[in-house]
Amino acid sequence: MIRKARGKPPVAKSDAVRFAHASERQFASLLDFYQIEWEYEPRSFDLEWDRDGNAIQRFTPDFYLPQYDLFIEITTLSQKLVTKKNRKVRRLRELYPDVKCKIFYQRDYLSLVTKYGLEDRAG
Repeated sequence: MIRKARGKPPVAKSDAVRFAHASERQFASLLDFYQIEWEYEPRSFDLEWDRDGNAIQRFTPDFYLPQYDLFIEITTLSQKLVTKKNRKVRRLRELYPDVKCKIFYQRDYLSLVTKYGLEDRAG
């Protein structure tokens, strides 16, 4: 006779993390579903320094996918803020050429959410 294990089903990693935005939670749920390992905001990159060498501007991408050695930034905000993030990613690439970072723009994000039926999973 085979017995089923008792207890609660495993908790999705996305359920255990406190995200800044619902879009990040939805993206993490998609990564969980496809069993893609991820880390949330694991590293900040210094982008600008003052005269004393202290960092005065940093960029912290939303996700890191270790299997792909890739950082992901989710941007579903206003065009003004998207422009600011684009500038930060360009600076990141200049200063850290070995670091791969992909921006998911609002259109990319909405396409994923629609394709995978995640619209109702916000928050």
